[in-house]
Amino acid sequence: MNTILIIIPLFGLLALGFTFWRSAWVAKQNPGTDTMKKIANNIAVGAMAFLRAEYKVLAIFVGCVALLLLLGGFSDPANSSPFVAVSFVVGAVCSALAGFIGMKVATKANARTTHAARTSLGEGLRIAFAGGSVMGLGVVGLGLLGLGLLLLIFGSAIGTGAESIGKVMTIITGFSFGASSIALFARVGGGIYTKAADVGADLVGKVEAGIPEDHPLNPATIADNVGDNVGDVAGMGADLFESYVGSIIGTMVLGSVFMVLPEFSGLPLGGVLLPLMLAGLGIVASIIGTFLVKVKEGGNPQKALNTGELVAGGILLVGTYILIGQLLPGKWTLDGNEYSGLGVFGSIALGLVAGLAIGYITEHYTGTGKKPVIGIVRQSVTGSATNIISGLGVGMKSTALPIIVLAVAILGSYELAGLYGIAIAAVGMLSNTGIQLAVDAYGPISDNAGGIAEMSELPPEVRQRTDKLDAVGNTTAAIGKGFAIGSAALTALALFAAFKTTWEATHGAKLSIEVTDPKVVASLFVGGMLPFLFSALSMEAVGRAAMSMIEEVRRQFREIPGLKAGLDVMNRNEGNPVAEWSEEDQKIYEEAQGQAEYGKCVEISTKAAIKEMVKPGLLAVAAPVAVGFLGGAEMLGGLLAGVTATGVLLALFQSNAGGAWDNAKKMIEEGFEVNGEKLAKGSEAHKAAVVGDTVGDPFKDTSGPSLNILLKLMSVVALVIASMI
Repeated sequence: MNTILIIIPLFGLLALGFTFWRSAWVAKQNPGTDTMKKIANNIAVGAMAFLRAEYKVLAIFVGCVALLLLLGGFSDPANSSPFVAVSFVVGAVCSALAGFIGMKVATKANARTTHAARTSLGEGLRIAFAGGSVMGLGVVGLGLLGLGLLLLIFGSAIGTGAESIGKVMTIITGFSFGASSIALFARVGGGIYTKAADVGADLVGKVEAGIPEDHPLNPATIADNVGDNVGDVAGMGADLFESYVGSIIGTMVLGSVFMVLPEFSGLPLGGVLLPLMLAGLGIVASIIGTFLVKVKEGGNPQKALNTGELVAGGILLVGTYILIGQLLPGKWTLDGNEYSGLGVFGSIALGLVAGLAIGYITEHYTGTGKKPVIGIVRQSVTGSATNIISGLGVGMKSTALPIIVLAVAILGSYELAGLYGIAIAAVGMLSNTGIQLAVDAYGPISDNAGGIAEMSELPPEVRQRTDKLDAVGNTTAAIGKGFAIGSAALTALALFAAFKTTWEATHGAKLSIEVTDPKVVASLFVGGMLPFLFSALSMEAVGRAAMSMIEEVRRQFREIPGLKAGLDVMNRNEGNPVAEWSEEDQKIYEEAQGQAEYGKCVEISTKAAIKEMVKPGLLAVAAPVAVGFLGGAEMLGGLLAGVTATGVLLALFQSNAGGAWDNAKKMIEEGFEVNGEKLAKGSEAHKAAVVGDTVGDPFKDTSGPSLNILLKLMSVVALVIASMI
C-alpha cells in the first residue's frame, strides 16, 4: 500500500512532464506574419491582464477563507484540523495554476494554428490539439499530484489506519473546497468577460455596422478573442478540475468505510486508493490517445478526435478491470448488502457510457444541421420573438433525455455497488478528463485561429480551413458542456453521500433526511431557488457589462474618424474584394487598420468581470454554512437536494438553448434555405438569429456552466463543515 501511495503522485508528474513537452513543441512552431504576431500578442496580453486582475481578488478571498478554516481547526480540533486550511490553499493554487498553464499555451497556439492552416488542415489540427492537450493533461496532472502528495504527507504523519483515516479525509476535503472556490470565480468571471465582449462585437459590429465580429475595424474583436480563452480555456479547465478532484475525494471518503470490514483486512485502503489509481490510469490512456489524433488534407477532424477519445476509453476500461482485481476483494458485505469488484467495474463502465450519452444527446439538440436547430432557423424567418420562443422550447425539451440517462446511471450504479458505486461512476466518467478537456480546449484555439485569419486578411482558403476546425470545435464544446453537467450531477451526489457518511461517523448516529419533515421541505425549496437567484445575478452582470461594451464600440465608430471612414469605404464597396477597389478607397481602408482602441474594450470586460463575479461566488459559499450551522444537518441535506435537482435541470436548459441559438445563427450565415429562399448575413432572419444568439450567450457561457460548480461547491462546503455541525 505504501508503494501505491508513492506511485500516485508520479502519475501526476508524468502528466505535467507531458504538458511541458507539448508546450515547448507548440512554442517552436511558426507564429506567422508580423501582423499575425501583433494580433496574437494583443490577445495574449489581454488574457494575462485579466488573469492577473482576477487572481489578485481571489488571493484575498483564499487568504480570508484559509484564516477562518485555520481558526476553526484550532478551536475544534476534535472534529476538524488546522491543516484543512493548508489543503484548501493547495487546492486553490493548483486550480489557478491549471488555468494559467492552459491560457498561456492557448494564446501561443492560436496564431501558430492559423499559420499552419495556410498550407494544411492536418497541421492546423495538430497544433490546435497540442495546445488543448496541455490544458487537459495539466488539469489532471495538478489534480492527481496535489491529492497524491496530501494523502502521502498527512497519511504518513497521522496514519492510514481505520481509526485515523477519517482525520486524513477531513484534511483532504479542503483541497476540493479550494479547487471549487477558484473554479466558480473563474467560470463566472470568465463568462461575464467573454459575453460582454461577444455582445458588443455581435450587436454593434455585425448588426449595426454590418462587419464581421472578427474584422480588424471592430473595436471589440480583441476582447472577444480574449474572452474565448478566459471563458472556454481557463473557465472550462477550472470547472473540470474541481469535478475531477471532487469525484475522487467523494469516492475516497466513501471508500474509507470499507476499512473496518473483514473482507478488506488484506487491502484496507483499497476503496480509498482505487479512484486515485483510476485517475492515474486515465492519464496514461489520455496520453496514448493524444498521439492518435491525426487528419490528412480533406479529412474529417471530428473523426480524428473521436478516435483518440475512443481508444483512450478502451484502454481505461481494460486497465480498470485489472486494477479492481488488485485493489478490491472479490465480494464484501456492507449494511446487509453484498457487493463485488465486478459490480464496481460495472458502475465505472456505466458512468463512462452515461457521460458519452449525455454529450451526444447535447450535440443532437445543439448541433449544426440537426432537427432542433433547423427548427430555430425556420422560426427566425418570422422575427426575433419566434426565434427566442423556439430556442427556449428546444432548451426545455433537451433536459428530458439527459436526466433519464442520469437516473438510470444513478440507479444502476447504486444497485451494483451502493453509494460507493455512484461515486466511482462519477470517477469513471471523469477518468479520461485529460483527453476530454484536450478536445474541448482545442475549440477556442481554433476559434481564435479563425479570428486571427480574418483580422490578418489572409486568403479565403485559410479561413475555410480554420472554420472547418472551429465547426468541429463547436461540436466538441457542446459535448464537453453536456459531459461537464452530467459529471457535476454525479459528483455532487457523491459529495452529498460523503457529507452524510462523514456526519454519521463523527456523531455516531444515522442522519435521516425526511421529505415529510417541514424543516427539510423548507430548505429543499430554498435550495431549489438558489440556482435561479445565482443565474439571475450572473445574467444581470452580463447585461450591465454588455451595455458598457456596446456604448464604447458605438463611441469609437462615432468619434474616431479613421474607423468611420473605413466603414464608409467598406459599405461603398460591399461585395467586392479589396483588390478591385479604387486606389483611394484602398488607401483609406489601409489607414483605418489599427485605429480601433482595442485596449478600452479589454479594460471594460476585465473590470466588469472582476467586480460582478463576487456576489454569485459569496452566495455559493455562504448559503450552506448559514443553513448548516443555523438549521442543522437535516436542513443542510434538504438544501443540497434542492440545489442539485434544479441546478442540473437549469444548467442543461441554459447550456443547450444557448448552443442551439448559436448554431442557428451560423446556419443562416452559411446560407441555409427555407422554403426555397437562401438565407444570408444581413437578412431579417439573420438579425433575428443574432438577437437569439445574444440572449443565449450568457445562458451557455456564463450562468449555465457556472451552475455545475455551484452545486458541487455547496456539497464540498457541506462536506468540509460536516463534522462541526
